[in-house]
Amino acid sequence: MKVKSNILLIYTGGTIGMIKDFETGALKAFNFSELLQNIPELKLLEHTIDTVSFKDPIDSSNMNPVYWIQIAKIIEDRFENYDGFVVLHGSDTMSYTASALSFMFENLTKPIIFTGSQLPIGDLRTDAKENLITSIQIAGLQKQGKPVISEVGLYFEYKLYRANRTTKINAENFQAFSSSNYPPLAESGVHLSVNNNVLWKTNRRRKTKLHTNFNHEILILKMFPGINESTVEHMLSKKNLKGVILETYGSGNAPTDAWFINLLKKHISKGLFIVNVTQCIAGSVSMGQYETSTQLKKIGVVSGKDITTEAAVAKLMYLLGSELSPKVFKTIFETSLRGEML
Repeated sequence: MKVKSNILLIYTGGTIGMIKDFETGALKAFNFSELLQNIPELKLLEHTIDTVSFKDPIDSSNMNPVYWIQIAKIIEDRFENYDGFVVLHGSDTMSYTASALSFMFENLTKPIIFTGSQLPIGDLRTDAKENLITSIQIAGLQKQGKPVISEVGLYFEYKLYRANRTTKINAENFQAFSSSNYPPLAESGVHLSVNNNVLWKTNRRRKTKLHTNFNHEILILKMFPGINESTVEHMLSKKNLKGVILETYGSGNAPTDAWFINLLKKHISKGLFIVNVTQCIAGSVSMGQYETSTQLKKIGVVSGKDITTEAAVAKLMYLLGSELSPKVFKTIFETSLRGEML
């Protein structure tokens, strides 16, 4: 017997929410109050679907922590009324937003599934319908009266990923996202197959708690051959700067020039948090493995291990909002909080 779940669909903006005006050829915002009329396939689902939309849907390029909190508040205010949530979001910054929500909801006991599309929902060859329909099915999965998924996921092109493990890798293909360091949570084919062994385990005895304190005074400093002292000094001297994502080579390697190490050391001593994340699409930071990362470890750079840049940004903002001591910050950042790192 199939279980009927109550699902809330949240539209924030993005390509999936567009429909083509066939008279003008222009894209226009989709009216989600008429969802069932425009996507009759949803009537075949066993779930009850309600919708809520941003008053002014935004392009995901304009996404920021204020909107992250808005999405989270919509979910928190309706948390007891629904069994699962599906967030429709532009694909360009979806991994950032989905990662952020994974940290915001401590001890999440219900699924929050992000999805979107590469083509508008009204396009003849759209990927939007499959992404939307399957995301709703996943959000509604239950076993013995409990949600099968109890974490923030990202569904795209037949695969459900842990959201804070994802990166957008392609601007044109339907398979737009990758989770190089963690396997899919579920795959959609003839059957919907869930990989139960890799799902995040939640303590259902504890209540879900929302955290909304973000400090976004951070920046990403990407290493490249030829980076110079004046550039790094200028960036690290930014007023009110609290944290830096240092995108290094390979397994966490960076220049060994004295000026570089001394600059980082100086700013760390003044209270700046610096996290080492690899530029590689897969693999992990392992500081001390090579001479080019040994100095970083000695001066107090924090290891991002195998975290993505997107998740590192969200986690850094999240932890900076708690005003932790350097020692506590390092311990917590290097610990997996929501399955974002090994």
